[in-house]
Amino acid sequence: MIDVDIYRYNPETDREPHMQSFFVDDDFGKRMVLDVLEHLRESDPSLAYRRSCREGVCGSDGMNINGKNALACITPVTEAAGSGKLILRPLTGMAVIRDLVVDQNHFFEQYASIKPWLINDSGTVDKELHQSAADRAKLDGLYECIMCGCCTSGCPSWWWNPEKYLGPAVLLQAYRFIADSRDTASGERLGALSDHFSVYRCRDVGNCSWVCPKGLNPMGAISDIRRTLLKTSL
Repeated sequence: MIDVDIYRYNPETDREPHMQSFFVDDDFGKRMVLDVLEHLRESDPSLAYRRSCREGVCGSDGMNINGKNALACITPVTEAAGSGKLILRPLTGMAVIRDLVVDQNHFFEQYASIKPWLINDSGTVDKELHQSAADRAKLDGLYECIMCGCCTSGCPSWWWNPEKYLGPAVLLQAYRFIADSRDTASGERLGALSDHFSVYRCRDVGNCSWVCPKGLNPMGAISDIRRTLLKTSL
């Protein structure tokens, strides 16, 4: 049997959070963490977590799995737990709504603040915006972000300054548009990030790149923003 410890908290009935132990058959060691949760929910419908595509695309089921933020749907039980316990907690640094479900409103408000859409004022809105292969390649490692929140949740700088520091996921997306040759608002975008907190609170801890389920490098994108800001200020 595999021992599974899950963070439980229902604000309507619980005075404080607690860990609850479950057990599943050893066969689940060959499956994904989300499969364990789906199985346990059959016997305990009160267990709350987010999920959707179960293919590592939507980013819904981000959680802390044995101390590392990850997506439950693409994390094998054996990889997470080894021969020990499987320990599931909500994403760190975010308020818990219930069990493994966290409040991501602030996270997505910050995302909206960077205007995550293409801005082009060249007057060619009725035409296709062409891009060279070289310019298109600059977006690799940026556009693949699924906004699961795993990196931002694992960032100590975001824990300390969540109201002002935008965090790795949002800054990765900000650079995705700054680096896009079709976008004509790079000056505006950089200006919005030029204060002392929006981007400069990053301390290069590297948790963001370590936990990214898509293998992206948010810390590298943040460094690219800072280098670009430095060039524009010279």
